[in-house]
Amino acid sequence: QVQLMESGGGSVQPGGSLRLSCAASGKFYNIATISWYRQVPGLQREFIAAMASGGGTAYGDSVKGRFSISRDNAKNTGYLQMDNLKPEDSAVYYCYATVRKNPGRPPGDYWGQGTQVTVSS
Repeated sequence: QVQLMESGGGSVQPGGSLRLSCAASGKFYNIATISWYRQVPGLQREFIAAMASGGGTAYGDSVKGRFSISRDNAKNTGYLQMDNLKPEDSAVYYCYATVRKNPGRPPGDYWGQGTQVTVSS
């Protein structure tokens, strides 16, 4: 069974920075795509960023220029560097990954449990 574990959330003042991590564990072949989403209670889950295994990236409009996604394939870990944080960035941040358990097979979808980010003065 593949598991994703986020870490690095917390409270920070406006203008501050946080770095989230998403570590994948279990038995699998490779991670195809690592993505980050966030959700505020009562609202839909919002796409933040994604990174493919080849290095291609995509970002949501609300975080372009402030957030940066990266990954360490050797550690099966993805990262989200969040700079110049704003109060409206406060949310639960979720890691999402598509993971191949075997080569040549389509990847499956996996979500982490979420980590809270609070931006407040």
